[in-house]
Amino acid sequence: MRLFVVIIALTVLFTAPLLFFGDTFDVALSGDEAVARLRGYGDWAWIVGIGLIVADLVLPIPATAVMAALGIIYGPVIGGVLSGVASFLAGAIAYLATRMIGHRAAVFIVGERDLARTEKFFDRAGGYAVAFSRPLPILPEVTACLAGLAAMRRRVFFVALGIGSFVTGFAYAWVGHAGASNPGMAMLIGAVIPVAIWPIARRMLKQRDMGGVESAD
Repeated sequence: MRLFVVIIALTVLFTAPLLFFGDTFDVALSGDEAVARLRGYGDWAWIVGIGLIVADLVLPIPATAVMAALGIIYGPVIGGVLSGVASFLAGAIAYLATRMIGHRAAVFIVGERDLARTEKFFDRAGGYAVAFSRPLPILPEVTACLAGLAAMRRRVFFVALGIGSFVTGFAYAWVGHAGASNPGMAMLIGAVIPVAIWPIARRMLKQRDMGGVESAD
């Protein structure tokens, strides 16, 4: 029950800015408007784009629209790299922020039993959850925070985060560059391909552990 409350609280936390800002950012950063605004920063457009995507953690920024704009400005490859880096940074910040509170605080927040269940879930299927969540609204932040709360192994988390973030980044950058009118396709690609890739990455991580470099993190 306490875990459910925590999930609801995180969801409210990440959606609350919508109550204050409404569709202000959606209007300001949608379609051609996003491209025009980023181009207005000249050589600094890429870092502003990254900053906006990371800021989606605390503001209702249409991150996928910014990714598409980066694809238009820099092309599907460089735009994809920039978008992937930004998504990775956002996920890393959410994960590290909750992981740093420590085990005792996590027990206080979630409770011993629910924390054990959460740790078991992220140990068993956390990679899938992290990789799958990246192109979706709200879920990436909530998943990354829960992974940190459950002290999911850093190496596993960051590999899954990288896969999900960069596939999503390239998908939306490609949509922007190609001028595609169906961003749902990018979301589908960003959700399905990481899930297909993750078992391979997990097997490689296990082989590395068996090779004698296993670590608690």
